[in-house]
Amino acid sequence: MFALLSEVKRRIPSIGAVSSGAIASDYQRLRVESVCSRLGLVSLAYMWRQDQTLLLEEMIRRGIVAITVKVAAMGLKPSVHLGKELAELKSHLLQMNESFGINVCGEGGEYETLTLDCPLFRNARIVLDDFEVILHSADSIASVGILHPLAFHVEPKPGSSSSIGDGAIAEENSSCLYEVNGAIAHTDGETKQTLNPTPTSDAYPDTNVCISKTGKTLFSIGCWIEEPSSASQGMKADLVKVLSRIENQLKDGGLSWANVLYVHLYISSMKEFGLANEVYVSFITEKKCHLGVPSRSTIELPLVQAGLGNAYVEVLVSNDLVKRVLHVQSISCWAPSCIGPYSQATLYGEILYMAGQLGLDPPTMKLCLGGATAQLDLALRNSEAVANAFKSSIFSSAIHFLVYCSAHLTSTEKEAV
Repeated sequence: MFALLSEVKRRIPSIGAVSSGAIASDYQRLRVESVCSRLGLVSLAYMWRQDQTLLLEEMIRRGIVAITVKVAAMGLKPSVHLGKELAELKSHLLQMNESFGINVCGEGGEYETLTLDCPLFRNARIVLDDFEVILHSADSIASVGILHPLAFHVEPKPGSSSSIGDGAIAEENSSCLYEVNGAIAHTDGETKQTLNPTPTSDAYPDTNVCISKTGKTLFSIGCWIEEPSSASQGMKADLVKVLSRIENQLKDGGLSWANVLYVHLYISSMKEFGLANEVYVSFITEKKCHLGVPSRSTIELPLVQAGLGNAYVEVLVSNDLVKRVLHVQSISCWAPSCIGPYSQATLYGEILYMAGQLGLDPPTMKLCLGGATAQLDLALRNSEAVANAFKSSIFSSAIHFLVYCSAHLTSTEKEAV
């Protein structure tokens, strides 16, 4: 996939995103997200965590004509179900879902399909003229069979303005077909860090650290600039110092960023959010956090006025590496994506630590209209979607809510919130 998309990006530099059909498979989603991240592309997964029965019905209703070309599940027989359209199999798939729990959209590998017609095929449809069925496994419980097309032709759609002959592919479009070589240098599209994230603690005597024990296996580390009037050198320099000091504090205890569950990032101005994020990703990376990057909230506070420099960071740390992280970077209809270096939520013990949520419309990643109350309502619904992924609910299981309001809100708006 990396080789293919690298070649596509090289030939079409304007490409900015990749759309995939992941519904519930973290394996599929993470593969696409990993490649997109390396190539600087956005991952789009608009079917993510959608109801599979509704998706199947919608695909059929929208005119997607797809036939099964592989079956490999209990209740699906090669001799009976190969070559069938999804519309024909719908009731049987729903029955198999109730009986055996199969994925009705086949995401678990229960079946594979070939699309012969859909709304994107504006001028013609594919018609199979001949095929053979190859039996890979004659297992009495779940036989595995493949439909191998032998001959096909392209049939013009009624009302189509184009005429398609036996050649099937117009000569002028032949330049769109390329052979992609597998050997692609892994440095293509990858971002190299330019910051040095590991200076010694002694190099930053102007930082202050506070460590608080919050449980048997949990503690927090807070760090800020101790003498901001003389020591502060701007957002980038301050955050480098603070994160460096925390990193060395972790190392002194035999720990690393992988032990961090949650990060509270406070900055003096949201106008410098991009710069703060650039520094942040040079310290806290997927490579350093093999179980997943910690969840995070980022808040603007009047730090300079309070004598705390331009950046204040507090991290929640565990002594062990027993956590479950949800980090969805794909844009979808489910909840706002975390394209940045932080996860939507981290489960440790019986507590779910959730990243800060804004009133973002998930598929567009834009703030919703309607003001503060509408944004709060959507932020809560986004939080509920994340909680549901852990089989939980903020409405029945929430321990603590922390709501930040803009300083520009009127007293009436704050009361409404």
